[in-house]
Amino acid sequence: MSTRIEKDTLGEVEVPADAYYGAQTARALANFPISGLKPHPALVWSTLVIKKCAAGANMATGRLPQELGEAIVRAADEAIAGGLADQFVVDPFQAGAGTSHNMNVNEVLAARAGELLGCDRGNRQKVHPNDHVNMAQSTNDVFPTAMRIASLRLVEGLRPVLEGLQNELSEKGREFDGIIKSGRTHLQDAVPIRLGQEFEAYATAIRKNMEAIERTLPELCELGIGATAVGTGLNAEDQYIDLVVAGIEAETGFPVRRGGNLVERTQNMEPFLALSSALKGLSANLVRISNDLRLLASGPRTGLGEISLPAVQPGSSIMPGKVNPSIAEMMNMVGFQVMGADTVVALAVQAGQLELNVMMPVIAYNLLFSLEILTNGVRKFSEACISGITASQTRCLRYFEESVGLVTVLAPYLGYEAAAEVAKESVKTGRSVRDIIVARELLTPQMLARILDPYPLTTPGVPGQK
Repeated sequence: MSTRIEKDTLGEVEVPADAYYGAQTARALANFPISGLKPHPALVWSTLVIKKCAAGANMATGRLPQELGEAIVRAADEAIAGGLADQFVVDPFQAGAGTSHNMNVNEVLAARAGELLGCDRGNRQKVHPNDHVNMAQSTNDVFPTAMRIASLRLVEGLRPVLEGLQNELSEKGREFDGIIKSGRTHLQDAVPIRLGQEFEAYATAIRKNMEAIERTLPELCELGIGATAVGTGLNAEDQYIDLVVAGIEAETGFPVRRGGNLVERTQNMEPFLALSSALKGLSANLVRISNDLRLLASGPRTGLGEISLPAVQPGSSIMPGKVNPSIAEMMNMVGFQVMGADTVVALAVQAGQLELNVMMPVIAYNLLFSLEILTNGVRKFSEACISGITASQTRCLRYFEESVGLVTVLAPYLGYEAAAEVAKESVKTGRSVRDIIVARELLTPQMLARILDPYPLTTPGVPGQK
């Protein structure tokens, strides 16, 4: 591989001859061969947006020469459109605060802007990564601002798939509303419930998770750009701060605003923890719902078998004909990963010291990865699992009739202790609650039929009473 020599404040560094990045990126590649991963595309995009808007703001204040600023904007536009994507290369597990990532973007844009102005790729004399691309900025305000914008963008992608999941669950709630079954608590027989009620409850839980996520977004819209190194705004004019925030709003369409206290915006990473925590709450419900579906679909002969999940692939390399709840299992694993990522985010958020939290790169990696896999996982869960669920009305009705939980329905008429005796006999003999009540002549068949009319058992009130 042919190389060129570039310099930074530590000395000379070999850089691939065709690379747009420079010495500091090359050092980061040598220092941090940790995960083999590249920066999340949303983080690259958001950083490029900031650089473009900063160049525009600096031109507007007269601080950045028009020719250089326009070249930086053109280079940023090319990269935002997908060009130069292979040049953003720093491992997410890198030096604290994201300096390596910020300089990677600065160097690439400086090189491309210089090239647009007729310079050789490695020539930084006309457009400098620090002096021009990073003008009025610090990693300490660029990186957390990029994290905010990237999070807002990925939430935009998550929002419609969660709405789709809620709609699919609600549709199943309506479809299954007439199917009576035995409820279960502690995995034991409980009072009757409609299968549709279970699915509508799942839909409501997802809706509430969506609302919890939305409540975290206003804090993410309050930007710290212009805070520079420690939040005091050193080397960033007041006019520049207003201009760059307005530029970001115009570029992204997000309702961003200038931070009220830029020192706080630099120090405090809690808004990211709030979003991560909301994602953890969503994941907990997704895991719970997936577990329920796996139980309800267990079988086909030796499990509950009240519902069937769509068959998406063979389930075993040794057992012919076996089909597993593969999509629900995937959703479990996504949920576990997001919950683990939230623990990392929480640890990193509390690890801030004095004027800066240097753990921002690991916060960004875990939060953005969680948003990405939830979006992809929930989309597949909705399309390939929930939408194709079918119910066995016969199996559900049989469990309803055989459930010992029916004695709870009769307790207002028999009393708690007498009803308990009926339950014990049912468990001991295998006879149904209905048969035992009739045999013992505890209620007339007509009264029993009125009390055990199925649908009213799943609505408020005392069964059998008008």
